Amino acid sequence: MPEKRDITLYWILRIACVMCYVGHGAFGVITKEGWLPYFAVVGIPAEYAWMLMPVVGIVDILLGISVLFRPTRAGLIYMVIWSTWTALLRPLAGQGASEFLERAGNYGIPLALLFISYTGHQVQGWFAKVEPQRITEQLGQRLIRIVRLSACALLVGHGAFGAITGKAMLMDHFASVGIGSGAPDAAGLLQLIGLGEMVLGGAMLFTTAPGLLWAAFGWKVFTELLYPISGDSFFEFVERGGSYAAPLALLVLFAIGKQRGWHIPRVGTHLMRTSQLSPAAGD
Repeated sequence: MPEKRDITLYWILRIACVMCYVGHGAFGVITKEGWLPYFAVVGIPAEYAWMLMPVVGIVDILLGISVLFRPTRAGLIYMVIWSTWTALLRPLAGQGASEFLERAGNYGIPLALLFISYTGHQVQGWFAKVEPQRITEQLGQRLIRIVRLSACALLVGHGAFGAITGKAMLMDHFASVGIGSGAPDAAGLLQLIGLGEMVLGGAMLFTTAPGLLWAAFGWKVFTELLYPISGDSFFEFVERGGSYAAPLALLVLFAIGKQRGWHIPRVGTHLMRTSQLSPAAGD
């Protein structure tokens, strides 16, 4: 039977999926000029893209709502595939690989929830409701690998906007809260911040330290709140639910692992190494 932390993890992943799809779908319904290059990748001209956006948006919103009330394996598989494809459209449209990495929460988090739909060696029916499961060590290790890589990718990708590409939007975001505004070397400051975020992302592959995970969570909430603060739609913040869920999910997974004495996988030279978290007294 799942315990409290198992259920907490399940809901973190589930709510993140809802946020991602409702937020992304909202932009389809209200339409977004920034989507036009992605339709162009598959040869859809602008006049048809504008008409298709609400259809895409409605499907996304309905899928998000379905996960809120009754998540299924079929829905989660669709989420993983669709989120991966929409993220890939960005580099395919010439916007750089960092755009794909930065959206790792969109496809990594539903993938983690999909793994919870497996019970031992038995696979639930495609349309059966995905329920919370007691996280075994084997399942927990798989989830940790998925979420570690997702957390790393989304932080490294976002950090690269400042450290490598010097994305103008990021300068506007920080300037909206007075960071770098009027500084003699605003671009250099942005690069430094980006490098710091990339280092934090790299740490996600190895750390089990709660402080670093809380720092990653707080940083992602702060940087994504800069969208509405700087005048963009609040749905920009909503659709990045996976970015906040990844460090939170790791916190819960490590707490479960500590309680149950798991070996905790790290991503290292030989791809996966493990360390052991000893059970805490009273856990």
